[in-house]
Amino acid sequence: MTFAATPIAFIGGGNMASAILGGLLREGLDPKLVDVVDPGAPARERLAREFGVTVHETAGAALARSAIVVWAVKPQIFRDAARAAAPHTSRALHLSVAAGIRSDSIAAWTGSERIVRSMPNTPALVGLGMTALYARSAVSAEDRNVVQQVLAPTGATLWVPQEQQLDAVTALSGSGPAYVFYFIEAMTRAGVEMGLPEEQAQALAIGTFRGASELARSSQEPPAVLRERVTSKGGTTYAALTSMDESRVADHFVQAMHAACRRAAELGDEFGRDAT
Repeated sequence: MTFAATPIAFIGGGNMASAILGGLLREGLDPKLVDVVDPGAPARERLAREFGVTVHETAGAALARSAIVVWAVKPQIFRDAARAAAPHTSRALHLSVAAGIRSDSIAAWTGSERIVRSMPNTPALVGLGMTALYARSAVSAEDRNVVQQVLAPTGATLWVPQEQQLDAVTALSGSGPAYVFYFIEAMTRAGVEMGLPEEQAQALAIGTFRGASELARSSQEPPAVLRERVTSKGGTTYAALTSMDESRVADHFVQAMHAACRRAAELGDEFGRDAT
């Protein structure tokens, strides 16, 4: 299909929907082909003003033209939103960016088997997101290509073969930006305690994460080797890493990610009930 001429609907108009929508419009999608459903008047006003798209307070017959429906609602309201839209969107390709809600539930609520679940992350807002995707068996190769076109402006994508793996993705990359911000905060605080102005300490922390991430991405060496190259026995980095090892920072970090993975699975159980 010619994507720039493809009608698309967004159910939910928050940050992630805006990131996807903004990228698509920059790539040439006609705003007249876009419908956004959001119950919040301020959100609708912002979307209409910034993007020139058609906004709706509730799902209605206008959605019937949509070839693609992007689900960008909170898990706790997904079921009600899906049931309201289902009479008008059963023939569409459905792309969910909602955490935790499993495709079986989405299929039951929407009446469609053409469902792709995704787990994006917030760097999508600046075109540097990392999104994992899972497709049900009814999703064709063309459907997969369309989904990748939808998400391309937000960053990189990868497909996982098993839906359960999205829980691990949620813990790793979906929640991952928060871990990075957490360490940036800690590094900034340490810098201030050691005598640097806060602005300089934060700039150093952010720049270090940016540079180290790019080095890890572009290098053929694994992160462990890159770490070892920075670490001279008896040096400053060695002192810092030894302190972290003694405090079992890595073990605690891994445990924290397991907690996030468990919570992702719990969301599916909690908000995916009454799927039939």
